[in-house]
Amino acid sequence: MRNPIPSRTEIRGKVHKNHTHDSAMKQVMGGAQYIDDLPEAKDLLHMYVAQSTEAHARITKMDLSAVKAASDVVAVYAAEDVPGINDASPVAGDDPVFAEGLVEYVGQPLFAVAAESLEAARKAASFAVIEYDTLPALITVDDAMAAKSFVMPSRTLERGDLDTAIKSAAHQIKGRMEIGGQDHFYLEGHVALATPREDGDVHVYSSTQHPTEVQHNVAKFLDVPDHSVTVEVRRMGGGFGGKETQGAWFAAMTALAATQTGRPAKLRLDRDDDMVMTGKRHDFVVDYRAGFDDDGRLSGVEYTFASRCGRSADLSAAINDRTIFHADNAYFMENIRVISHRCKTHTVSNTAFRGFGGPQGMVAAERLMDKIAHKLGKDPLEVRKANLYGKEDRNVTPYHMTVEDNIAPELMAELEASSDYQKRRADIRAFNAANPYLKKGISLTPVKFGISFTTTFLNQAGALLHVYTDGSVMLNHGGTEMGQGLFIKVAQVVAETLQIDIERVKITSTSTDKVPNTSATAASSGSDMNGKAAEAAALKIKERLIKFAMSHFEVAREDISFLPNRVKIGEQEMSFAEFVRLAYLNRISLSATGFYKTPKIHYDAENYSGRPFYYFAYGAAVSEALIDTLTGESKITRVDILHDTGKSLNPAIDLGQIEGGYIQGMGWLTTEELVFDDSGNLRTHAPSTYKIPTCSDRPAIFNMSLYEKGENVEDSIHKSKAVGEPPFMLAISAFNAIADAVSSVSDYETYPDLNAPATPENILRAISDLNGKE
Repeated sequence: MRNPIPSRTEIRGKVHKNHTHDSAMKQVMGGAQYIDDLPEAKDLLHMYVAQSTEAHARITKMDLSAVKAASDVVAVYAAEDVPGINDASPVAGDDPVFAEGLVEYVGQPLFAVAAESLEAARKAASFAVIEYDTLPALITVDDAMAAKSFVMPSRTLERGDLDTAIKSAAHQIKGRMEIGGQDHFYLEGHVALATPREDGDVHVYSSTQHPTEVQHNVAKFLDVPDHSVTVEVRRMGGGFGGKETQGAWFAAMTALAATQTGRPAKLRLDRDDDMVMTGKRHDFVVDYRAGFDDDGRLSGVEYTFASRCGRSADLSAAINDRTIFHADNAYFMENIRVISHRCKTHTVSNTAFRGFGGPQGMVAAERLMDKIAHKLGKDPLEVRKANLYGKEDRNVTPYHMTVEDNIAPELMAELEASSDYQKRRADIRAFNAANPYLKKGISLTPVKFGISFTTTFLNQAGALLHVYTDGSVMLNHGGTEMGQGLFIKVAQVVAETLQIDIERVKITSTSTDKVPNTSATAASSGSDMNGKAAEAAALKIKERLIKFAMSHFEVAREDISFLPNRVKIGEQEMSFAEFVRLAYLNRISLSATGFYKTPKIHYDAENYSGRPFYYFAYGAAVSEALIDTLTGESKITRVDILHDTGKSLNPAIDLGQIEGGYIQGMGWLTTEELVFDDSGNLRTHAPSTYKIPTCSDRPAIFNMSLYEKGENVEDSIHKSKAVGEPPFMLAISAFNAIADAVSSVSDYETYPDLNAPATPENILRAISDLNGKE
């Protein structure tokens, strides 16, 4: 059962309490403003981006004269019109905003049209005369591997004597699986609105998870200092990693038009263009081999991961590194080798997505557990338990980080009991024996997910806090709100620190002119870092107020107490508003900045060693699946989730994240299939061809609980744990439950080589392969 959300009268506490999302009522009533809802200036320019129709080609001719002459066109911009550097990459300097003589994926921007209307801009773009000299295109991972085409060098992590460990093991297995990509399918597509300001400055509303990076890239593109560009976002209609880097392209285009014409400019991608032009979750091909004993305990594991990165590096280095870091999931792997190939293909550059490469590594780990169990004729849960990290020994990861907070054994045991896993597994076997066409499957899988940016310098955050003389508070920080509830959580922290009602805390837009040099809201670190930064700012003001009270009222520190909406000083009490008014009249500063950097983390990227994560978040899920062996259709009928959020800041918000994460992960592994044809065209670029989960796909029985014993052993914000990404991997249990159902077709004699996503076609192929092996 989902924990109930208390009524309004019950939620006037601060942290560790349910509070409604700050935008919830506005969203329901249609009052929440997104960038495309903002009032449009009468002289607004509308922009359209013309795209390459070739996956790999030289541009031999690009005549835009007819475009520029078209009705209602104000300006046309291509690479030669960029005043600064034609690049909006996050790291490597390899992402031109406009193509320069060479295109490397279908959908790559060629030029942008600014016109009086979107219709006029789109129509004018069609008048361009583009000629290409087509070149061979590498579309798939296998194409790239055969051509030895990589966006960056391959990497290897190795510990122990792997080859000897596998060779001397009592049992060995090997296999290969494909793991598909995923489109972010945020409700709000990429959009930017730029307004010119005096002195050549520009203000940009951008639907981005990383305003600072957009600021830097726009400034570089325009050849102006960073201080000339202000980037602002109040909320996004979803992000999931897809707005961490690539929104900078569209912000740069609008900023160019605004500064060149002196008129505001807006660029809003429609759904098809957004899906074609922007990156996805990386798809992988994984080869693995392992040795293990009669109990299923691993003695050695080798993985070879090859990912489709697309035309440029984007964030692929860090994403593939996190795949390496999570190829163990919750299991101790003493002798291990992980080889990571980062493949360059002539497809759109893939990018961050919830889990950031970790899910792909964990899917491989869980496939390994199931294959071992089937070879030994054991319950996969028994094999999982045998391989879990230990408490005092068997507790060092392949990258030499000691696991100090391991609660996976206890959490899994509790879920096994509460979900009635053993009885249900036996009942499913009986059902399958009696039903020739419909088959059921069940799987319990754990999650152990590292929390922090693996790029160490990004683990920092800032906040700005103003207390006004009426006792109201304005809060600003570097985190961005994309629906995940970050803003309400940080407001709770401030309200708790100052002991005021949360309604007294005003949440404001994220803006680069308020808090500079921020990190992306990503890596599940938003509440951890921005919460701590905001707390630091509130504590600064609180300390000033305490010192003022000590001096003004001649009392000791211990005689001062901040109580709900009031302050007790000695024997007298006054409201918080009266107290801050008095402090103001005595010239006490009521404004402060706060800063936080994550402690303890250190990491040698060259040797894959150190402590890249501050702590781990844990969870487990039991999924039950039903498949039709004649059609390949599948349905997840029940899920039981137990998830660790430490001491949750806001249980209602966290439960929403867990539910949404599971459903999104289920979509990735069951229905969401990206199909590129041989020419590099994305054929699944709209809801008509790309199937995200709908309400009817939600399991009819959805049991979800927070782990009540959870508490972060580290000094996180109020002992909470991150909850953005870890629940996504709970859905691996759904994929494995489907595989378990397919295996029953062979009476469990063979484990299927089922690829992800488990579409009806892939399920039927796996069944056909099993029948062929019988």
